[in-house]
Amino acid sequence: MPEVTVLIPSLLRPLTGGQEQLRLDVGGGATVAELLDAIGGGFPTFGRRVRDETGALRRFVNIYLDGDDVRRMAGLATPVAAGQELMIIQSVAGG
Repeated sequence: MPEVTVLIPSLLRPLTGGQEQLRLDVGGGATVAELLDAIGGGFPTFGRRVRDETGALRRFVNIYLDGDDVRRMAGLATPVAAGQELMIIQSVAGG
């Protein structure tokens, strides 16, 4: 099965049942948005924490595909192939 690994940051793990990583089937390929849709389908609160009501990536969430920031690629339309690793990082701010 062609899979991609999605690494979940510790701040978001409670929203994915404590899972550190998810393995998602990408079949013939997928986009970052489609992977986030798949995760959000199983974990709706996770989906709302990562993307806003318009579907855009929240400002404080960064996603890297094999170490490259997807915002510097095609954003949520960035294609993801089997064997790649998607890392989600949520910024923490404080005052």
